[in-house]
Amino acid sequence: MSRPPLPPFNVETAKQKVRMAEDGWNGRDPEKVSLAYTPDSRWRNRAEIFEGREN
Repeated sequence: MSRPPLPPFNVETAKQKVRMAEDGWNGRDPEKVSLAYTPDSRWRNRAEIFEGREN
């Protein structure tokens, strides 16, 4: 699943990509945020480390 803008980036599309990531995190919806990362991503919350999207 690809979401535009896609590489190669110029200054404007890079800013757009960063803004989209910030907006996702600021939405505080963990399910939605996790979809932006690979299924085998490693997550850290203080002393806890999780792998994948299930946790």
